[in-house]
Order: sequence, then structure tokens, then C-alpha cells
Amino acid sequence: MKQPFDEPPPEEASGAWQPDREALDVAALEVPDSLERVAETADMMAIYAAQQYVSVDHLRREVLGKSQPFGNGRLNEVAERSVRLEVAARLRITEYSAQELLRVGEALVHRYPAVLSSLSRADITERHASILVDGLDELEPELRDEVLPQAVALAESEPVGTFRRRLRKLIDTARFETLAERHEAAVAKRRVFVDQAEDGMAYWGIYGPAVEVHAIHERTTAMAKVIAAQPGETRTLDQIRADIASDLLLAGRAEGHPEQAQRITATVVVTVPALALLEEGYERNGGEPPVVEGLGPIPIERARELVGSAPTMMRVLTHPETGMVLSVGRDRYETPPWLRRLVTWRAERCMAPGCSVPASRCDIDHSVAWEHGGQTSLCNLCPLCRGHHTIKHHGDWIVRQLEGSGGALEWISPLGRRYVVQPERKVPVFKPLVDAGGPAPF
Repeated sequence: MKQPFDEPPPEEASGAWQPDREALDVAALEVPDSLERVAETADMMAIYAAQQYVSVDHLRREVLGKSQPFGNGRLNEVAERSVRLEVAARLRITEYSAQELLRVGEALVHRYPAVLSSLSRADITERHASILVDGLDELEPELRDEVLPQAVALAESEPVGTFRRRLRKLIDTARFETLAERHEAAVAKRRVFVDQAEDGMAYWGIYGPAVEVHAIHERTTAMAKVIAAQPGETRTLDQIRADIASDLLLAGRAEGHPEQAQRITATVVVTVPALALLEEGYERNGGEPPVVEGLGPIPIERARELVGSAPTMMRVLTHPETGMVLSVGRDRYETPPWLRRLVTWRAERCMAPGCSVPASRCDIDHSVAWEHGGQTSLCNLCPLCRGHHTIKHHGDWIVRQLEGSGGALEWISPLGRRYVVQPERKVPVFKPLVDAGGPAPF
């Protein structure tokens, strides 16, 4: 694509420059459709955003350069605030937005020029660039050079929602070696708190280990869904959850609720590389961290504790090299519970392009419909949120799993464009090896 800052073509010696008529005729035959015009506009916005970041950082350095000779820290702070105010006033945005513009511009120009270069080529969007800066800035300086090339490659290939999740995983993996120490320090700060609100209301909260907090939310949500399905129930899910939490904390039980709801226990999915359970110093040898579904990495010792003793945990052991499921617990249309768990574990999210709805809240869809001969099998099932499930069946999209891909889903739009969504974790597909001198060995 032509860059917006390119120089115009030079004038011909004989007079004003004239366009190439033959080239124009060819271009006329290749008029972009409406979606391509939208995409081209988005590319131009990315290119201009890169130029704006360069310009705003130049302005910041110009203003600070006038105050630094005096060696006065207070004067530098005033200069920073002054430039922020002027940018906000000139662009008619809030000072917070101006500060973000200055912050991201400084990071892109001075710490992450590879990200700025990608943005200036429209290989990523401005939102990708902002997420990259936030993620990389939280990393220890010695880890940034290691993560940066992988992070840029992810940004250039993934939509924003998927990119944010995979960047988070990349950063957590890079920091895995120090996770146990950081987690131990954070656990020491656990607490409960109350914040007063208006109209006789207040907030009650808990700051504690994420596994337990997510399990609490999971249990109250599951109980609330049972109660919400009762005849005559008019409360919202949030209202029921709040009532259940109050009953459990004040009385220690929820006797006023259906027995079916009272029997519900929390379920947390813990995925642990098999070697993590056996190998001392695993985190220092570059291994993948144990992960709680919908939450992220947890320390090795915590994973060993959960896998070894917690009765309400779904334990998923994976092969140390292939990632293949070794254990997930133990022909019909309805997906059996063990297969549903495997399908949601593999995808982790809705398998529509860019969607971030957790797989645990999605429908399990038959890629090839049951009535059309589709099987209830791993290679024909994937999680889709209710909205994308509806689009798949009624929106003229073609959706299919790619054979041998380990769970990738291909979406073909009504306009004929192809989008491939990869699952969070692939389940390998094993095929017989054919020897050149004879038949397959099995």
C-alpha cells in the first residue's frame, strides 16, 4: 500500500505529470469491494497512528529539553504536565488520554521500535501496539528482548482478543521461574474488605489466591443457574448470586434454596505437564507452567497440591513433548461430560474469530450437524458462544474443522473470505507411517 507520506510523482520534462492510462485501466478492473475499502482505511489509520506517536514523542522531548538544563526535577514534572495539558487542549481529548498518548509514544520510539515499525506498515493495529506496550512494560528488562520478537509475531497474526490472551500466556511463561516467590509474597497480603456505597448498600470483597476465588465464583454461579431455572423465579443471576453468598457466609448453609443447588460443589480445571509433577527444578528448565482454566499459570507446588488431593478438581495431565492428553477422567448426540470437558479444555474460548467468551459458558456445537451425518466426536465438536452459534447456523457462514489440524476451525464468510481459528491447546492427530518398502506398520 502507498504510504501517506510518500512524495508525489515528479513532473515530466514536457510539462505536468500525466497518469499512465494503461495502468489506470487495469486498476479500474480491480476495484476493491466494500470490505477492502474498510480494511484499507484501517491500514491508513494505523500508519497515521504511528506517525502521531513519533510526533508526540518529539514534542515531549522538545519541551523537556528546555527544562533539563536547569537540573530541576520539579521543573521537569511541571513541563510534563504542561505538555500533557497542551496536547489534550489541542486534540480536544481528556488529559488522561493525552497522557496515554505520550506514554505509548515514548515506549514505542525509545524501547520498542520493532513495534512502531510494524504499526507504521499497518501490520498491526493501534490497539495491538497499546496492548504490547502494557504487557512488555510489566516484564523485567532482562526478559523483554527474549519476549519482544515473539510478541510482535503474535500481534501481526492474531486478532486483538486472541492476541491479548496469548501475549498474557507468553509473559506468564517468561516469568514462570519467579512465579512461586511472587505468589508467596502476594498470598501474605490476602484480606477481606468493605467499601461503603450509597442508598444503604456496601461492597464486600476478598483478595486471596486466585484458584480459591474463582472456585467461589464458579460455585455461586452454578447454584444461581439452578435457582434461576425454578418456576416463578424473577431475580437476575447477579441478584441470586449475591443472595447465595450472603446465606452461605451468614448462616453457613443455604437452606432456603433447592436441594439440587445445595449439592453443587466448585469445579476448577487444572492442566499440568506430566513432568511438572515429577521433576525437581522443573520451572528453571524452561518447562510450560501449570495452568488453571480461565485464570492462568500457578506455582508448581500449588499445582502438585491440587492434582494430588483436591476432590473437586478436574485433573488434565499432558505429554511433556506433544501436549497430548494423558488423562482427563473416564454413540450419542448429547456430548458426554468427559468429552465436553476435553472439547472445552482444548479450545478454552469460543472458537469464533476473535471471540473471548470462556468455553465453559459456550454451547458445544457439532461442526457437521448430527442430522447431516456428523459424529459426536472430538474431531467434530467445538465450543461456540450463543451469538456465534446462531451466526454459524443462520448467517450463511461455512464452518468446519480442518482435518489433521488438532482442532483448528475454518470460517468462510458470506463474502468468501477465509478465517482460521486455532484452539488454545492442540490435541495431536496420529497417522500411520508408511514405509517406502512396505505397508503401514499398524
